Amino acid sequence: MNFGGALAVLKAGGRVARTGWNGKGMWLLLQEPTLASLMTLPYLYLNYPQGSAAYPQGARVPWLASQTDLLAEDWEAV
Repeated sequence: MNFGGALAVLKAGGRVARTGWNGKGMWLLLQEPTLASLMTLPYLYLNYPQGSAAYPQGARVPWLASQTDLLAEDWEAV
């Protein structure tokens, strides 16, 4: 699917990934702020798989789409 479809999945509470990503097992999720949150607006974060060399186990980092990500047609719900 394209990024518009992926965004719809995220807004519905699902998670998405690109089949073209080099790091396997990564996925995106939309985080809505809560009363306990320091963030005041929704944001996307990238979740890395267990044992990832990039970040410690279970690490979550804010995600910013590249032009390649926005134009890709290889998004899938996971």
